[in-house]
Amino acid sequence: MRETARKDAMSTTVSDFLIKRLNEWGIKRIFGFPGDGINGIIGAIDRAGDNVDYVEVRHEEMAAFMACAHSKFTGEVGVCLATSGPGAVHLLNGLYDAKMDHQSVVAIVGQQARMAMGGSYQQEIDLVSLFKDVAGDYVHMATVAPQIRQLVDRAVRIAKAERTVTCLIIPNDLQELAYEEPPRKHGAVFSGVGLCEPRVIPTQADLQRAADVLNAGKKVAMLVGAGALGATDEVLQVAELLGAGISKALLGKAVIPDELPYCCGSIGLLGTKPSWDMMMDCDTLLMVGSSFPYSEFLPKEGQARGVQIEIDAKMVSIRYPMEVPLIGDSKETLQALVPLLHRKTDRSWRETIEKNVEDWWKVIEARAMNSADPINPERMFWELSPRLPDKCILTSDSGSAANWFARDLKVRRGMMATLSGNLATMGPGVPYALAAKFAWPDRVAIALVGDGAMLMNGINELVTIAKYWKEWSDPRLIVMVLANHDLNQVTWEQRVMEGNPKFNPSQDVPDFGFARYAELIGLRGIRVDKPEDIGAAWDEALTATRPVVIEAVTDPEVPTLPPHISFEQAKHFAEALFYDPARKGMLRGAMKDMIESFIPHRS
Repeated sequence: MRETARKDAMSTTVSDFLIKRLNEWGIKRIFGFPGDGINGIIGAIDRAGDNVDYVEVRHEEMAAFMACAHSKFTGEVGVCLATSGPGAVHLLNGLYDAKMDHQSVVAIVGQQARMAMGGSYQQEIDLVSLFKDVAGDYVHMATVAPQIRQLVDRAVRIAKAERTVTCLIIPNDLQELAYEEPPRKHGAVFSGVGLCEPRVIPTQADLQRAADVLNAGKKVAMLVGAGALGATDEVLQVAELLGAGISKALLGKAVIPDELPYCCGSIGLLGTKPSWDMMMDCDTLLMVGSSFPYSEFLPKEGQARGVQIEIDAKMVSIRYPMEVPLIGDSKETLQALVPLLHRKTDRSWRETIEKNVEDWWKVIEARAMNSADPINPERMFWELSPRLPDKCILTSDSGSAANWFARDLKVRRGMMATLSGNLATMGPGVPYALAAKFAWPDRVAIALVGDGAMLMNGINELVTIAKYWKEWSDPRLIVMVLANHDLNQVTWEQRVMEGNPKFNPSQDVPDFGFARYAELIGLRGIRVDKPEDIGAAWDEALTATRPVVIEAVTDPEVPTLPPHISFEQAKHFAEALFYDPARKGMLRGAMKDMIESFIPHRS
């Protein structure tokens, strides 16, 4: 272990002050990758000793993903570090993931020496312009030593207060200079550390207006998202008073337990039929902490009266025209709303919802247990669900894995679950799980990914897992890979949305021995290619004494059916079926799942 705050003969540099100031803000972990544009900062991290937990990743994009996940799993500010030029460019995708999911992340990047700038120098990029969109709330380049204090303070404070991305650009020559406090003269800025977060609740008059709408409704539907993650008790209390059912946006999967009889599960393309039915039949919509984007899965305009609770005024009434858009913290606002609500005595709406939910779980189980060639991917998730350890942390990648993550896993209270929501980018599944282990080393983390995302970048972060896993108090981190040799989600989108057959040169994923590779780098690898071995594979992984990669050889022709199939989608499917090289498998898989929708267990 490095000694704490190792003494160095040199005076305090700008880089030393940067790290010290981050510490004063409570930031102890930095995800990064080195380069000569940040040599001064890396040296300061070394000198800081145990005051900084520096996590070296395999690619800067992974550092940004991990910083985003750190914010998601802890509520703290995540920090990522990259060198100038290409290193800074590599951060962008992960930073957009953080921005679009409203997470607090500070990106620190190097730059060429100040006297070289403007001279078309090697790796010189206009970084302020590059980051101006993703970090538009605050992106600045330091030019003199006394400036660094205010830049750090403002970057961290704005990232936390606005739940967004900010960026600091620090030229490499400035990093090595001696730090100077701002002089007491005109033009100097004296900033401080700390942020007291406000209590944000609507006015009493607006709360009463919202209560009047909700009390008048006979068929109330609730939609909750990531903004309601800290308000589980309040969400359940309101749903019980209103006799409402609850649908969940993907980022809100852990808001309420899936075992509740009125939990309709996810909404949208990856959602459930009970969610669809509830939204199509409701007369009142209460939306809490969600910017769910697909308006076609919400009530038709004019069908339902709407109340929305949202902390960000910019995000109200943009998915559905809300009669009462309440600006406030979800927990505080619901607490203030509860005394104004009347308990509905007619529970027929709730009873209908509960019957639909009960039937849906039978459909999902039947679909999961359908035969496939060789393994039904849905069954991998269905058999994991009852085995999930208490307080585990679940991450999913974008792609077909997200469908089964959304529908088949029954999360319980105390668990956390997330994925890339609004950006829906490929690649964060494994780095998200890694960040979870650094934040919560005593909890089991499970990443659920497809082979396309795994080969894009997840495979590299297995090396990072191999490097760090022995530091965790509980070594269990499981990566389950759906090895179907297909970019499956896009294949099905081409078929159903465009009417095009699978285009093999675009969609085929090379065969790769994920389990063998895991063994090669010192992890445990398990390959599953028989459905009867799925349960045993999960049991082995969940009791392992080191991280595990499960390579599940799955059937790409098991369809990711939306909860409601439109005439246009059915027409496109038929068009694709005529030309698709996998039409026999397509037809087999689609027919089995559609039959289960009407007669579960009879296909």
